[in-house]
Amino acid sequence: MLIDSHCHLEYKGLVEDQTGVLARAREAGVGAFLNISTRESEWNQVVGTAAREADVFASVGIHPHEADAHQDLGRSVLLAATEHPRVIAIGETGLDYFYDHSDRNAQKQLFRMHIDVAREVQLPVIIHTRDAEDDTFAILAEEMEKGAFPALIHCFTASGEFGAKVLELGLTISLSGIVTFKNAKALQEVAKTVPEDRLLVETDSPFLAPVPHRGRVCEPAYVADTAAFIANLRGIEPARIAAQTTANFATLFTKAGL
Repeated sequence: MLIDSHCHLEYKGLVEDQTGVLARAREAGVGAFLNISTRESEWNQVVGTAAREADVFASVGIHPHEADAHQDLGRSVLLAATEHPRVIAIGETGLDYFYDHSDRNAQKQLFRMHIDVAREVQLPVIIHTRDAEDDTFAILAEEMEKGAFPALIHCFTASGEFGAKVLELGLTISLSGIVTFKNAKALQEVAKTVPEDRLLVETDSPFLAPVPHRGRVCEPAYVADTAAFIANLRGIEPARIAAQTTANFATLFTKAGL
């Protein structure tokens, strides 16, 4: 069994045929899905899908692109949203300095608020970071000193140095279809060295379709292609990657009860 640890089932490209998308993924061996939210207005829909589908789980959080629009989001609102039995994670949250769609201070404040809630409820924080390695690590290190919390870097594309530092903090690394791209040589080197018990796979669908599906809308079924590519990089059988990443998901996302 494989688990798609990060997909956006409510996004255009998937939501129009959500039943078919899930069926194709299950046929490809995907046994569970983590449906990710990026803004408060999505929470009911994301959680609703998880409540309806026994193998779909939900996250609640605010993407850094949406930080400006959520500066008044109170900690209590996020905390209350985590109480739903199908909500097993917080995020995605973090910092994105590539697009700078939101004020950087607003991004930082919301990132820290997500971590604070995660520390209290001990649900993993799903972290998006792009062109913001130094600030992302500084916040993670400072917040860990206040008290431990589970977390992962999703769709990892950062440097090997950043990867080593977040692994030392106890985080998990999730790899998307980007690792299959021809120009992702540096990321492929990182993918070879992530400890077996700290590795997850994801699609980030409907984005970032892996080889051989480049140019198509990405679907959770394609996590099998990414996993097979990583297995080849690491010189092991795809079944081993499937088993280990599934076990890692269960260990990190304990509320899922897998």
